[in-house]
Amino acid sequence: MKVTTVEPMVLEAPVKEPWRIGTAVYTSMHAMLVRVETDEGITGYGEGLVRFSPRAGAAVVRDILAPVVIGQDPFEVELVWDKMYGMMRGRGHSKGFMLEAMSAVDIALWDIVGKALGQPLHRILGSYGRSSLPVYASSLLFKPIEELVREAAGLAAQGYTAIKLKIGQGAEAVLAKVRAIRTALGNGVRLMVDANCAYDTLTALQIGRLLEAEGVAWFEEPVAPELLDGYVKLAQALDMPIAGGETEFTRWAFKEILTRQAMDIIQPDIGRVGGFSEARKIAALASAFDVPVGPHTGASAAVAVAASVQWAAALPNLLTFEYMYPPNPLREELLIDPLPAPKNGQMGVPQQPGLGIEVDAKALARFRTA
Repeated sequence: MKVTTVEPMVLEAPVKEPWRIGTAVYTSMHAMLVRVETDEGITGYGEGLVRFSPRAGAAVVRDILAPVVIGQDPFEVELVWDKMYGMMRGRGHSKGFMLEAMSAVDIALWDIVGKALGQPLHRILGSYGRSSLPVYASSLLFKPIEELVREAAGLAAQGYTAIKLKIGQGAEAVLAKVRAIRTALGNGVRLMVDANCAYDTLTALQIGRLLEAEGVAWFEEPVAPELLDGYVKLAQALDMPIAGGETEFTRWAFKEILTRQAMDIIQPDIGRVGGFSEARKIAALASAFDVPVGPHTGASAAVAVAASVQWAAALPNLLTFEYMYPPNPLREELLIDPLPAPKNGQMGVPQQPGLGIEVDAKALARFRTA
């Protein structure tokens, strides 16, 4: 089997209500998909994590990666990964758009492998026997307190046992939200917070001590990813777990995080770290350090979420899975059969071959902008 075409696709879908977090406002959802076709008629789909720049990732696929991948055997996916990475590694491009684009191609190649073998990818990766994943509701966005309380109560009524709140304001505003939600939820639902890198280290430490006293289950992305010393300081100073890693790429970045004990929970995104080929190495490395994995999905479209589900189902050190519940047309409308909705805190794992999904050609055409 040989790859015949590698086609990047840029998607965009406006949302009715903007997503407001500590460091950004999303008025539209964006995605960069890759469709890989073979001479045996098997087609695979992948998605790279993009937020505001899907065209940059598409250009990398079209101009740099496609010439490397066309003519290759999809079953030699690890070799293809090394060839793609080697194209720009010596030129300083070992993160960013290059890896996000590589992630999309790698996921598509693994999708082809699964389809060719007639097996869902979690079985090929070494299934951990899961037919469903433990999930948490992500995320309560920036809204007035009374709206957050109603939303949190509604999520608890749907069976979620863990909910994440976006933060990024000052200590007084954060504590008011946490206490109001905590009071409404009682002790049966865990509450986590995510600052999306909004604080400096000193502020994060001050707020972290207050959150710890409120019983918050983890403090996610308290500071910028470049401030690894800050993560180390926070992890050492707080008993509350520090989570992060969604902004990082490849096993080498996570090696630094793990060896320095900078995070108690790592959250790689399969659409950013390098696809299945690299995500499995990162998870194995984390298991050697006894650090659990909580895969990041965020505002991704359905293809990346499906890939993350398949990867999570094969993880021995899976902690929990992020289910983003705010409306996202690229997650909800892109597939012929939508991904399973969580029930009682569990999300089903698709059992069809490959990623276990079928992209809707009409929806793809409707959302495609390039």
